[in-house]
Amino acid sequence: MKENLSQEKFDLVISADKSFGNAARELFEFRELFYILAWRDFKVRYKQTIIGALWALLRPLLTMVIFTVIFGKIAGLPSPGDAPYAIMVFAAMLPWYFFSSSFQEGSNALVASANMISKVYFPRIIVPVSSLFVNFVDFLISCGVLALIMVFYQFSPSENIIYLPLFVILLALFTVALSLWMSALNVQYRDVRYVVPFIVQLGLYVSPVGFASSVVANDWRVLYSLNPMVGVIDGFRWCVIGGDISFYWPGLWLSLVITAFLLVTGCLFFLKTERKFADVI
Repeated sequence: MKENLSQEKFDLVISADKSFGNAARELFEFRELFYILAWRDFKVRYKQTIIGALWALLRPLLTMVIFTVIFGKIAGLPSPGDAPYAIMVFAAMLPWYFFSSSFQEGSNALVASANMISKVYFPRIIVPVSSLFVNFVDFLISCGVLALIMVFYQFSPSENIIYLPLFVILLALFTVALSLWMSALNVQYRDVRYVVPFIVQLGLYVSPVGFASSVVANDWRVLYSLNPMVGVIDGFRWCVIGGDISFYWPGLWLSLVITAFLLVTGCLFFLKTERKFADVI
């Protein structure tokens, strides 16, 4: 038997350093595993629960009520145009809860799947990315709740609503980028799991969730927009509320550039450290 066999004779070749092309090819070959893991996360989330899918409704609703009372009533912060303050807040809750839930679950996904990772080979990137599936279902449920709230307030959505899928894609890419970074770091440094909740909690207050980003002074808008969620949240509000929102376009471009940078570097770092996961985890 010849010692040097061509790689074409094998269905799967595991290499120490994978290029983007090889990683994409593996993802396609293991696409069924992605569906299985995503469906597993969905069943784990809602199996043997009392509230079940209602939790996807209660979290943003309760947060909307609290923020509306604190920022809208007590602090008296303005709402853009004629849009009710509750709609402005809930439009921001949609991307924020998708990001916060997916980011926390994706960051801990590799460690939570340690038994599977240490026993069998598959593209590890599937694990943190699959966590987006169940949270996207919650996102769709929350979109339905927003529609009901708009009916209650007799507020019609803007014609800009057709651009909403573009901001959903930007939101998903940013979430994946951070999840790849933090999940890979969490395998090597377990104290990262304590940092992630702090980032999420801090991000809730530094992102324009309970207030409009227009309250930030113009001299600080560029610096404030270094948080990519600012451009995403402003984009969601611009799509839902429309012309009453003075959209800060430089903030959107910053979100795009920072997200692209984090996504590329996150993929490179993940692929570089992936071969050590089974040994370290």
